[in-house]
Amino acid sequence: MKILLVEDDSRLRSRLKDDLSRRGYAVDTADNGIDAEHLGAEWPYDAVILDLGLPQRPGIEVLKNWRAQGNTVPVLILTARDAWHEKVDGFKAGADDYLGKPFHVAELLARLQALLRRGVARPHGPLRVAGLELDEDAQTARVLATDETFELTGTEFRLLRYFMRHPGRVLSKTRLAEHVYDFETERDSNVLEVYINRLRRKFGRELIVTRRGQGYILGAGEG
Repeated sequence: MKILLVEDDSRLRSRLKDDLSRRGYAVDTADNGIDAEHLGAEWPYDAVILDLGLPQRPGIEVLKNWRAQGNTVPVLILTARDAWHEKVDGFKAGADDYLGKPFHVAELLARLQALLRRGVARPHGPLRVAGLELDEDAQTARVLATDETFELTGTEFRLLRYFMRHPGRVLSKTRLAEHVYDFETERDSNVLEVYINRLRRKFGRELIVTRRGQGYILGAGEG
């Protein structure tokens, strides 16, 4: 899952990026409203964490412009705790949730997970698809039939989570790369194939099927 983190406080931005990366998210960052609006319009993020007090262009204006362009990406806004009017303005502009500063990172992560779960209409609880149960905290996957648990590398976890959030859908290499890697990571399709084959070796070749000329699909039988 790929997140855009927009925060002008360099220390907070760096800390949040590290926290999100450790939790298995690919994270792009912006420190001003103009760059944020451009990135959000050009790249298919799964969610945005948006500070409202940004230089060059206010966060509320960035959000309004995204919504006016038809961009429906889930947005969690960050605001000063006592600025209730910013919360109201944010919701009117199209925000999905808000979090007041200062905040605990654990709460931000929980709210972010709730937004992402809502976006794919999945129920509360562990993600269970194609005979696997994904532990998003431990970054492990359990085979339900055998109760065997496998540890996952960071890239394996991000890739498997994206497949499991979109079961039965053909996912192109481009789309997978856009949601698994951050902007700074070189996106080599051959490397992506390596990680897909690693998942197949752990969970069986039938888990991820290649659709020639289209991409890959999770749990669809032979294709």
